[in-house]
Amino acid sequence: MAASERGALGTLDIQREWKAARQTKAVGAVLRTLQQMMGVHERCMYCVDSHGSDIEHFRPKARYPGRAFEWSNMLLCCTECGRFKGSQFPMANRRPMLIDPTAEDPWQHLDFDPDTGNLTARFDLHVGDWSVRGAKTVEILRLNRREAMSAGYLKTYRRLTRIVQTSLALLADGAPEAPELLAALRDADDHGLLPWCFDGAGQTFAPFSELCHQYPQVWADCLAAVRRIGDPQHDQETTT
Repeated sequence: MAASERGALGTLDIQREWKAARQTKAVGAVLRTLQQMMGVHERCMYCVDSHGSDIEHFRPKARYPGRAFEWSNMLLCCTECGRFKGSQFPMANRRPMLIDPTAEDPWQHLDFDPDTGNLTARFDLHVGDWSVRGAKTVEILRLNRREAMSAGYLKTYRRLTRIVQTSLALLADGAPEAPELLAALRDADDHGLLPWCFDGAGQTFAPFSELCHQYPQVWADCLAAVRRIGDPQHDQETTT
């Protein structure tokens, strides 16, 4: 009988089942696949900062035992995010309040503070208020209270700004092309900040605002590519 069926019947001891399964080659392969999905640094899917060391269940296995072995419910997680999240999984109108980074663009709900490096809730212009899901995710994972994580985001942001500043000087002489600029930015983006820089509040800050105003075609090409990169459906297509 499948775990989902035993979960529905209330006969599944999920802690014991998962502990045993964690030692199998099958679950080990799942972990390796998740790590490969996050690139050479194997970043945590929640904070995109620390090393992802284990499988985390988006819907906690203690509360949703029948989903413990579903691929769509497994994420790569660092020790700190896993400890903060625990079995928390707030719902509102049958919808998870925690952002699922594998199924949606987190930047639709989160913002970045270039002064502190903290992640905060995004202000939603459509409702005239802060994103409720963004605020809840920040609260649960403490994304605005983790100094080491903030320092990492700031370091990445400064690298990205230096690349754009250098490119602006080169663009004055007719180079480089948008693909070259984007390739350099992607190589330097350890924290997934490009969507914020090109499609979020970051576009209002120099040097990104200068690139947009001075070289609109280069900006448009980079923006289109960044949107494809940040699309969860695009990620699924490239890994299947």
